[in-house]
Amino acid sequence: MTTTKGPEASHLHPVQVRFSRPTTSIAATSVEHAVEVLAGAEPGTTRIIAGASDLLLDIERGARRGITTLVDVSRIPGADDIRVDGDVARLGPLVTHADVIASPALVQRALPLAQACLEVGSPQLRNRATIVGNVVTASPANDTISPLLALDASIRLRSARGERTMPIERFITGFRTTELADDELVTGIDVPLLAEGERGVYVKLGNRSAQAISVVHLAVVVGLEEDERTVRRVRLAIGSVAPTVVVVPGLDDVLVGRILDADAARDAADAVVAHVRPIADVRATAEYRASTVAVVVRRALRALAEDRHAERWPSASPLLSQRQQPPAPDPRPICVDDEIHTTVNGRSVGAAGATRVTLLDWLREEVGLTGTKEGCAEGECGACTIVLDGDAVMACLVPAARADGATITTVEGIAAADGTLHPLQDAFVELGAVQCGYCTPGFIVAGVALLDEHPAPTGEQVRTGFSGNLCRCTGYGAIIQAVERAAFGASR
Repeated sequence: MTTTKGPEASHLHPVQVRFSRPTTSIAATSVEHAVEVLAGAEPGTTRIIAGASDLLLDIERGARRGITTLVDVSRIPGADDIRVDGDVARLGPLVTHADVIASPALVQRALPLAQACLEVGSPQLRNRATIVGNVVTASPANDTISPLLALDASIRLRSARGERTMPIERFITGFRTTELADDELVTGIDVPLLAEGERGVYVKLGNRSAQAISVVHLAVVVGLEEDERTVRRVRLAIGSVAPTVVVVPGLDDVLVGRILDADAARDAADAVVAHVRPIADVRATAEYRASTVAVVVRRALRALAEDRHAERWPSASPLLSQRQQPPAPDPRPICVDDEIHTTVNGRSVGAAGATRVTLLDWLREEVGLTGTKEGCAEGECGACTIVLDGDAVMACLVPAARADGATITTVEGIAAADGTLHPLQDAFVELGAVQCGYCTPGFIVAGVALLDEHPAPTGEQVRTGFSGNLCRCTGYGAIIQAVERAAFGASR
């Protein structure tokens, strides 16, 4: 069913008609609270939301219809914990891609997962998007699924009927379909950690260096004998080549007992190519994927053989986050006409209309702060970057109700109360880093978040920090120089 405004709705083209949006938002205070809400809901009407980077877009595009209530679990205390229990890392349901990148234990002993997380979207997206959400969406292009499969991870589910655990390989049943029932909540993911003598790597091929959906991605884990050359086990998962990410069978027969050299890598690549039947889509033809699969498999195995699988891991990749604890959730259901209350740029703000819109729309239309811009409404351009409870995020992918009780900084709050510009704003003016200006608010907010985290950023950190922000006027040179000017002064 669709909803429109005014009698002219019947004359609109179908692409102009928005699908119905949820009318109620509930902030879960605990796992038990979320399970209770799901148990009492009519099937198909209620969905769990955490990072929201996929679900909000699905609702807007009409891919998820009939949803009337969102249960926001993003503020359940402790649900973002990463706990190492012997040889297993237990990830809570709110662990984000940024959390994995910031975890020394996972970087050391689950490197393929950390590498995949660093390839997801941009810092703003990684601050919101969760590992669980990536798995539940179940797209074959989702980066973290291949390392989770290669590491043989399991997923934990809970409902009022009880709890169950299953391998992620069995949980994903097809293209964007899973075993998750309407009344079930994912309570975590268990990831076996790499043991002594085991190595793993993640490789992604995309059409650009950031914000790219995979053309091909894979993760491979090998166990080596004491000589660190002879293969004793191997597990490889590959994505974006079939309706689901697939674990390639039979590689043990190809590699176990052999030296991991160029010949072995070539034979393994041939075996992978023989197993997969690549799909064709807007990103690549099936023929192109088939040829690149062999290349990425050989390169991945060569990197493992030469112990170079971690050499590109950055020492301090920007998160654009101050890692703050979000405020405790208010369990009251928020409906269409209910006000939410938040602190925006140091000022207490209350307004209704938060259940059917994104935080971007609510800030612009209800609060009157129009500095935050809508460029793509899909989290790809960064024009809507704000800081939410210490994290730089894309406001177009945050449900407005999430802001209830939160603290927000928009571009209007970057300058001092007396009007004195932030050094980065001064540098933008001095260096002419503003052209049409539409992208500027997002760059300013992201740049200030970067400087707060890394007061003296390297060039690579600046580029990574801005990887979620696009400038259609191609003004990147002056923008990067402005960050350097703000950090180091005019002498840099």
